[in-house]
Amino acid sequence: MKKSLLAFLIILIFLLSACQPTATQAQIIQVTLLHDQTTSSLSIPEGLTVQQILAQAGLSLNPLDTVTPALDSIVSQAQTIQIVRVTETFEVEEKTLPFESQTVKNESLPVGQTLLIQAGENGVQSITYRVLAEDGVEQSRTVVKTETTQAAKPEIIMVGIQSPFKSVEISGTLAYISSANAWIMQANTGNRWEVVNSGDLDGRIFSLSPNRHWLLFSRSAGEDEKQTINSLWVVDLTQDDPAPIALDAKNVVNYAEWVPGKEATLAYSTVEWRSTAPGWQANNDLQILTFGEDGKVLATKALIDTNTGGIYGWWGTSYSFSPDASEIAYARPDSIGLVDSNAGSQTPIQEFTPYQTQGDWAWVPQLAWTADHAVLYAVLPEADGTSFDLFAYLSASQSIFALQQNVGMFSYPVISPVADSGNFVVAYLSAINPEQSDTSKYELRVMDRDGSNVKKLFPSEGVQGLSPQSVVWAPSGETQSVIAFIAQGNLEFVDPDTGAITQITGDGSVSKIDWK
Repeated sequence: MKKSLLAFLIILIFLLSACQPTATQAQIIQVTLLHDQTTSSLSIPEGLTVQQILAQAGLSLNPLDTVTPALDSIVSQAQTIQIVRVTETFEVEEKTLPFESQTVKNESLPVGQTLLIQAGENGVQSITYRVLAEDGVEQSRTVVKTETTQAAKPEIIMVGIQSPFKSVEISGTLAYISSANAWIMQANTGNRWEVVNSGDLDGRIFSLSPNRHWLLFSRSAGEDEKQTINSLWVVDLTQDDPAPIALDAKNVVNYAEWVPGKEATLAYSTVEWRSTAPGWQANNDLQILTFGEDGKVLATKALIDTNTGGIYGWWGTSYSFSPDASEIAYARPDSIGLVDSNAGSQTPIQEFTPYQTQGDWAWVPQLAWTADHAVLYAVLPEADGTSFDLFAYLSASQSIFALQQNVGMFSYPVISPVADSGNFVVAYLSAINPEQSDTSKYELRVMDRDGSNVKKLFPSEGVQGLSPQSVVWAPSGETQSVIAFIAQGNLEFVDPDTGAITQITGDGSVSKIDWK
């Protein structure tokens, strides 16, 4: 009986199992694919994601393409899937930048006369656009970069105007830069003419030779002169229509002067061009160059080779020959001293902590020798590092002491011609706001050689002070000694005895002067 019951249960379980339905088969659905300007259909099992469907259809996507519905969407019924092809391109458009016309008034030219200083040239501006297109149709255009690939050069025309100032007799030769061109005055201030009209004098170097035969100057580099800041040139002032002559010297930004007592010989220091501020790395060298009557370089010699130049030496070292050429002094951001021209070495007179400019420039002391090299005048910082005094260094005793306190960092002492008695005085600038002498305007003063009898010459009450500059004494001659300086772009004279001011030019374009 038990066996029969067991057999019955087994048969019943088997029959019940046979009656269960089989697993549901996946339903096939149709999807429509819209892509690349075509339409196609695809039969797929339901439950796949859009990404799986596209892979099954053999369709690949670019990074910017968009898909509707989203790739992770599950498709469970007939549906349309659309692919929009998105492309990104960059287009560059060049736009012309028209040049401007500038008129410069100059009282050195006859009234009504014009002179083309610089021909105008259009510039070029490149505009880069990011263009997005969907299925070949542009949807957006966005400016991503604007760059001036070629700057426009303004047309500069100089126009002569009548000088409102009375002509003044002068001795020697006075040279000055006006509107980046070189001018000469002789006999009187009304007798002036242009000797270099290239319109590119940068004013870093500008000096008459002691015999007034040559004018040394620096010109800014042209656009095609790669890794060049400027170059040295001379012009022969004894010629009626002289042409500037290029010397074999470039990148001279800190120092160049004529070597006293030698014909057509100059000293200079060089730098190497850099793309970062301030635009150079100083070599701190001292080169001697001699040229012939035709301006051709005859010889060059290094008195001091390239060196680091001490703390902040990247800015550069300046030098100063004594008028009798027996001594050479140097000045750099951390010291002043003397040069041994035979050994090519430097011996410090005074060392100090460099002034912290908080910028991309360095401060270097200004120097001035007496005619017999007995005294070297120098502007040096006090121990606090923010105040500056005018010092005198005595060669015989090798001692140094302060003559004037708190004159400012740009005092520029300049020694007068020696009188028949052997006496001389010193002109210098004194900061109106000495606590901020790097940005302050300055007064023009004179003092005796020992720092006594200080007299203020300029400005008078209510008149703006001077920008930092090295003023120039008139050379000894038949006319009385005066000091030439630049006030608001105009050349002016001051009589140190009477304090009388005479304005010489009025067009506001003078930037550099020398007088021999």
